[in-house]
Amino acid sequence: MENLMFVYCSCKVIWTLLVTILGYASSLPVGDDSICTAEELAKYNIIFTGKWSQTAFPKQYPLYRPPAQWSSMLGVTHSSDYSMWKKNEYASNGVRDFAEKGEAWVLMKEIEEAGEKIQSVHGIFSAPAISSGTGQTFTELEAHSRHPLVSFVVRIVPSPDWFVGIDSLNLCEGDHWMEEVSVDLFPYDAGTDSGFTFSSPNFATIPQDTVTEITCSSPSHPANSFYYPKLKILPPIAQVTMVKLKKNQLGLSAPYFNLPAKSNEIIDSVSETPLDCEVSQWSSWGLCRGLCRKTGTKIRTRFVLLQPANNGMPCPNLDEETGCEPENCV
Repeated sequence: MENLMFVYCSCKVIWTLLVTILGYASSLPVGDDSICTAEELAKYNIIFTGKWSQTAFPKQYPLYRPPAQWSSMLGVTHSSDYSMWKKNEYASNGVRDFAEKGEAWVLMKEIEEAGEKIQSVHGIFSAPAISSGTGQTFTELEAHSRHPLVSFVVRIVPSPDWFVGIDSLNLCEGDHWMEEVSVDLFPYDAGTDSGFTFSSPNFATIPQDTVTEITCSSPSHPANSFYYPKLKILPPIAQVTMVKLKKNQLGLSAPYFNLPAKSNEIIDSVSETPLDCEVSQWSSWGLCRGLCRKTGTKIRTRFVLLQPANNGMPCPNLDEETGCEPENCV
């Protein structure tokens, strides 16, 4: 009987320990961030550098109404239980409103609700808009050992629903925080508007498509503002750099002129994307002009659709003539 009681008590203790361990494990965020053993908090300067220049992206580059520019940045530090946006998944209503119109209200509500329900969001950060395609903006963010992931979005202006951003970048490497990380950014389509060009009118995508990366060949349509079929890859349209603050820097904003020098070097070394001339189809042949019973000439024309840039293929002849026999001669 004593042996049975001992076995019973031992099983009960083991079961209690298992329940306790499983309960603790279930409260941890799922994914790589669950193994972060670095100090509890870390602060970073996050610097966004716009590289959207007419030299790097000459096709249909917006010069006015409005000119090329960037919206404000909206981002969060979070655990793997939360996702602001993901490639090949459907954008939320909040991301749709932000990508299409730059409106952040719905996205902010989504972030707050995620933080309240499953405590997956540690903090929200934002940085001012940039009024040109090239330039910098920055702010500070705070990451937590249980919330070491960073996500953000910045809208491309003007555009149908295009944006750049980061999805769940982990700033923690095991037992320490990364000192500095830089990421090149490329354009994404939110999948909610069907426009091909920067200035396309609002035309909702029905049914909604998933978030997809825009490349030099996709969408594969000559009207696409990022369509550069001779390139293997688009040059980065922006870059983000995150620099960990030292303890004696906490709470102090980095002055603009103290940003990492290499960010400025990137702006100066913009790649020149060649853009070939594009012309229309030939018109029909004009009337044959000339004297009766003698060879005359007729002409057809075409016009320039896109001027070449950065040593791209020059435009061919825009008119062509050929011999003909005049008609209706008496």
